[in-house]
Amino acid sequence: MHEMVKGGNVGLASLSEDIGSVLMSLSWGSPTGEGDADVSVLLLTGDGKVRSDGDFYFYNNPVAADGSVQLLGKAPTADGSEDRITFDLTAIPAGVERIVVAASRYESARFSELQDLRLTLADGSGESLLRFSIDDPGEVSALLFGEFYRRGGDWKFRAIGQGYESGLAGVATDFGVDIDDDADTDTDVDTDVENVSDAEAEVRTPEAVAAIPAQPSSPAVESVPEAEVEVATRPARPRTAKKKVTLPKVAKKSLAENDSWRGARLFPASALKSDHERETRATSVLLSVMAQVPEFGRRLTAAFGAPVGRMETFTEVTLPNGESPRRPDGVIRVERAGKLWTALVETKTNGNPLKPDQVQAYADIAARRGYEAVITLSNDVELEGSPLVEVKLDGRRKNKVALWHLSWAEVAHQAQMLIRHEGVGNAAHAWLLQELLHYLQHENSGCHGFQNMGRSWVPVRNAIDTETLCQGDSRAVEVVESWERLVRQVCLRLGGELGEKVLPVQRAKRGTDPASRRAALADRLCVDGRLDAELRIDGTPGVLALCADLRTGKLRTSIEIAAPDQGYPLTWAKRLVRRLAEAPADLHVEAVLEGQAGGPRGTLERLRPEPADILPKNGAQITGFRLSLFRGMGNTRGTAESGFIRSVDESVDRFHASVVVHLDGRSARSRRPVEA
Repeated sequence: MHEMVKGGNVGLASLSEDIGSVLMSLSWGSPTGEGDADVSVLLLTGDGKVRSDGDFYFYNNPVAADGSVQLLGKAPTADGSEDRITFDLTAIPAGVERIVVAASRYESARFSELQDLRLTLADGSGESLLRFSIDDPGEVSALLFGEFYRRGGDWKFRAIGQGYESGLAGVATDFGVDIDDDADTDTDVDTDVENVSDAEAEVRTPEAVAAIPAQPSSPAVESVPEAEVEVATRPARPRTAKKKVTLPKVAKKSLAENDSWRGARLFPASALKSDHERETRATSVLLSVMAQVPEFGRRLTAAFGAPVGRMETFTEVTLPNGESPRRPDGVIRVERAGKLWTALVETKTNGNPLKPDQVQAYADIAARRGYEAVITLSNDVELEGSPLVEVKLDGRRKNKVALWHLSWAEVAHQAQMLIRHEGVGNAAHAWLLQELLHYLQHENSGCHGFQNMGRSWVPVRNAIDTETLCQGDSRAVEVVESWERLVRQVCLRLGGELGEKVLPVQRAKRGTDPASRRAALADRLCVDGRLDAELRIDGTPGVLALCADLRTGKLRTSIEIAAPDQGYPLTWAKRLVRRLAEAPADLHVEAVLEGQAGGPRGTLERLRPEPADILPKNGAQITGFRLSLFRGMGNTRGTAESGFIRSVDESVDRFHASVVVHLDGRSARSRRPVEA
């Protein structure tokens, strides 16, 4: 991999033959695990200005109509998370000479508070091409990481590392974007019909909204009154404050004669009986919806290097392979400008593992036939440094084959994000995605995501009970990996339901080898008997901590919030109790004291009449409050879906719905405005 220095440049053609489509990742770390930033891209002409405001891509405008730029959002890594962007350099308009990539922080936050800022670039096969690290970004709220530029018909890359004190709006304005005058004061409010003009709104019909499912707490939405039509904001000029759309919560009464009647479904799942039937049906359902709903198909394939173009999908395909033809579960083909991008698909459902020999055979066939990728799809969540299957790719072949993995949980997450929070192009597309999501969530589909803690789960729990688990035991590492897969799936599920970024927090130093990090966590499990995780939910005041104590059989969900900068401790305690008026009575509240391990604590039931009981008697300084809920873990110890996995899901859901949503004056689904 080519290491870049500030101001350096390199020709992309000298790094790889496959630079038509490239994937860029911007990453950073934070000592607290809470630091974050948003990426943006500007397409510039020779005079250094955008051709129009449409050449500015950021969170309110993430995808170019021609597919040349796609902001894919956050993705979890072993060190935390990274923001990803795909560029189809063959589709960049001829008048564009430069492509600038930047990032910006929220409100008064500065890049100096982050660490290990890094940009990496990979080609269409996933092979890393270059890396650029920024060691001292300075007290700036926006940062230019780098740029692509044309020279003699070829693309080159330059490492910039230049900061802006004026934030995202300052970057955009410098390059000729006409920012809305209200961007500085535009707060995050739910958009409705009354506060959006006709020129600024794309109104969805009641039929389109009817195809979108309600939140889990509401009945399925069949139709909505004319006055409650959802509005998706499309401002004439870019606004640097994030926008939200709301879903109507009014459901029309069902025409069913009684509750036992079930609506007809496009993709029925109740009659499925065998694993083969589940795999065949799931593959066909998913691939057909990908081809018919372009937004969804692009979202799932963009990170795999697929171009934006006409997509067709196939099942029951036979490929020659000597005397034994191979039949992959599916094939995805994307055509753009007469060129084909092809991926073979291997699917598993119902917790069945991928078979290395099958995947290896498909990788070999793809290499021989000039295909670009093999995509595996199963209930398992892949981890960095711990692949689900080991496949050897022949580096001597001119055609490089990329091996990618999708989990069913990620497929459901992307469908939820589109139909519940971001919107799609028309009512038919929304209805198709709703039917897909219903199918994936049906108990008989076999597409329920990660449900198996692995063969080492029972022996490790037993060894912890008998205090015979020793450091260095490989079974403990397997349990740590299963725990990490479960936590990542919880993030996907919760993020899809909330419409927010939910990512696991890794406290290990950035760059730490994943295997070494998991070995250290396994040793801690042997000593403490606990599995710990932290989730960062965008828009919440702290990090949600999750602890599974295998010795006591208890799950603890908690969050720590900082004490206000001004006022008196008694006022803080009273205000906190008032905000938690609807929280469970068994919520534990603990005062966090400066320089001390623990402070006064009590249940919310006891503190409601006497908030002063949470204050330290010795006058110690309160730095914050820790809120915790406890529940028992599932006792099932088999290798099938366990009560443990269900109890983790239920604990996180209960804590977020009954505690976290009350900690902020805004809606739990609102986002912080970006400093403009």
